[in-house]
Amino acid sequence: MAIYPWGLRLGRLCAGSPGVPGTRAVLARAWQEARLQGARPLSSAGADRTVPLPVGGLSYIQGLTRQRLINKTVGQCLEAIAQRVPDREALVVPQENIRLTFAQLKEEVDKAASGLLSIGLRKGDRLGMWGPNSYAWVLMQLATAQAGIILVSVNPAYQAMELEYALKKVGCKAVTFPKQFKTQQYYNILKQICPELEKAQPGALKSQRLPDLTTVISVDDPLPGTLLLDEVVAAGSTEQHLARLRYSQKFLSCHDPINIQFTSGTTGSPKGATLSHYNIVNNSNMIGDRLRLHLKTSEDLRIILPSPLYHCLGSVGGTMVSLMYGATLILPCPTFDGKKALEAISKERGTILYGTPTMFVDILNQPDFSSYDISSMCGGVIAGSPAPPELIRAIIDKLNMKELVVAYGTTENSPVTFMNFAEDTVEQKAESVGRIMPHTEAQIVDMKTGTLAELNTSGELCIRGYCVMLGYWGEPQKTEEAIGQDKWYHTGDIAVMDNQGFCKIVGRSKDMIIRGGENIYPAELEDFFHTHPQVQEKGVDIKHFSLYLLRKRTLSNIATAISPT
Repeated sequence: MAIYPWGLRLGRLCAGSPGVPGTRAVLARAWQEARLQGARPLSSAGADRTVPLPVGGLSYIQGLTRQRLINKTVGQCLEAIAQRVPDREALVVPQENIRLTFAQLKEEVDKAASGLLSIGLRKGDRLGMWGPNSYAWVLMQLATAQAGIILVSVNPAYQAMELEYALKKVGCKAVTFPKQFKTQQYYNILKQICPELEKAQPGALKSQRLPDLTTVISVDDPLPGTLLLDEVVAAGSTEQHLARLRYSQKFLSCHDPINIQFTSGTTGSPKGATLSHYNIVNNSNMIGDRLRLHLKTSEDLRIILPSPLYHCLGSVGGTMVSLMYGATLILPCPTFDGKKALEAISKERGTILYGTPTMFVDILNQPDFSSYDISSMCGGVIAGSPAPPELIRAIIDKLNMKELVVAYGTTENSPVTFMNFAEDTVEQKAESVGRIMPHTEAQIVDMKTGTLAELNTSGELCIRGYCVMLGYWGEPQKTEEAIGQDKWYHTGDIAVMDNQGFCKIVGRSKDMIIRGGENIYPAELEDFFHTHPQVQEKGVDIKHFSLYLLRKRTLSNIATAISPT
């Protein structure tokens, strides 16, 4: 059995403590009642929209399990879609003049994966991808998975100290980046912590501060001490190396680690959440199902992704959903640009758009918004922070996104665990993060006692299921703190669940304000201030106990303020 560096021990399930019944005991009493109550069907043409309900008046819910989990690697999924729709567009990157079909993408990924093996990387080695959205990012994401190499998603804004921490934390053997993007000089930043690079033999770097790093790959320009990505791909194009790749794939498992994503570090130094093929293949499959992609024609499967690929929403909700459903992935810009997103929608006939509330506000506020043809749009995903009803309505009406859904998740959960159905009301989308995803359990527990909270009562949200990460790379103690012996992942988010199974995030457990014996959460304050007609953006800083408000451009109501002019 493989031993991974997070050291998670599996213990008894749903156990309680002395005098306190565990989850299993509590749920057993309510299970018969729940079975009699059953699940409620949600009307939807052409698809089964039955939704589960909470059990026995308690804040526990289990997603449906009728849909089978997929035991495939990312490479096997790429192979399957390339065979099924070889001539359909897979990837479009306008700023790089890239346009590839699934067959072409599969060919390039195979050569890149073969090339990575040919330069000495092996299964389980870590390769850092450091840079903005690009063709190279998607290529490395899929090529590393194809070769059994673990992709490390590095924030493109990292400076020297942050980069050193990330690469050293997970022992990266290789790192890939463009020479620069705007003011970010990637090569020069790396040289600050790795001065040996400039005189090193490409592929044979020996660094004092980064002892694991041997290989540096430049995406675009030949630089001292680096290999050029095109050269790596070319090296992998020989039949000998491709045959070696095919042989090595026999030893890959869907349960192998595939991706390390660093958490934001709100509770300390960033931790490397480690995800498997199994995690992200199944999560992306269920995201696509909730978006009803299996019911759409090829013309309706065109995803506009301005969200960063180094985040789970981009790499799983974007790249992987595209792979699972044969959707065309369109990267409109290296970093978010509302105008470029609109141009891509118009020129590429985009149908699905991903973004955060602030991204959508920026898109809607583009001065020339009305000049773009958005008639092809039908839906998308908004995630990252709560969105007020007025913004939800504006997105649906102004952007023609009738099938807009809200999603919630964490990096540690691959990431999505709650998501709306398209037919949920505007209020349900604005006031919750949706309903539980399939094959996923959620419970809200009292912060003091650890017992299940009643419905409509706040507590810590915990998640269990296929989606939970393998662990934090190299940190067994922090892994055990986050994932108990009963395999529940503690999100640290404070949530409330209603009797229909809708979940609302009201704050972070570490951000709670206690005033006069009452618990107050930032989300409650933000929701209140957002009711003021002149407030466009808001934020509560717990550390300095400050409130930040961004005044709207006009004095009219929110819907008018975010409407394009």
